[in-house]
Amino acid sequence: MTYRKIFTIGHSTHSFPVFQSLLQQHEVTAVADVRSVPVSRFAPQFNRDMVKRGLHDCGIKYVFLGGELGARSNNPSCYIDGRVRYERLAQTPEFSKGIERLLRGMQTERIAVMCTEQEPLDCHRTILIARVLTERGVTVDHIHGDGSIESHPAAMRRLMAKFDLIEDDLLYTPTERMAMALSRQEQKIAYYNENFRLHKAPSR
Repeated sequence: MTYRKIFTIGHSTHSFPVFQSLLQQHEVTAVADVRSVPVSRFAPQFNRDMVKRGLHDCGIKYVFLGGELGARSNNPSCYIDGRVRYERLAQTPEFSKGIERLLRGMQTERIAVMCTEQEPLDCHRTILIARVLTERGVTVDHIHGDGSIESHPAAMRRLMAKFDLIEDDLLYTPTERMAMALSRQEQKIAYYNENFRLHKAPSR
């Protein structure tokens, strides 16, 4: 089966009209909200009820998938030493359900996966969700705040360059270097929950 394209976007601190124009510029017909906590102290216009109402008013559908695809899992098995691990999160039934909903929805809608961060590389929508989607054969493009589009492969090249892993290396294959870059970025951005930290016995 051939799937259509999926976009990602971060609402950042845009005004709602600017956010709306970014979606309309790329003919988005549905927004999938993947925030675990769909509220924003710095951008209250993107609180769940307000963004849902605003999108409805401009003819864009809204679905909340933060329970399935959010980065702040309540499942202790997704954590190691208090930090969520994307590989484990991706293996949960809830995450798989969320991905399947996107795959079904993209057959009839032009979907943008929405989270908070403006920079795609600083968000799990890119480091986790887009990676899984591309592995399923989906084309993913990231919408930047200025309206420009960055393909997911281009974003991954930029990520590798960020960690000086873009150049050929005798020790590591391109696939291994990509995995290293993803792992390093995950360590920087993955959610930390003190309640899921493994407490070590005090040394004597």
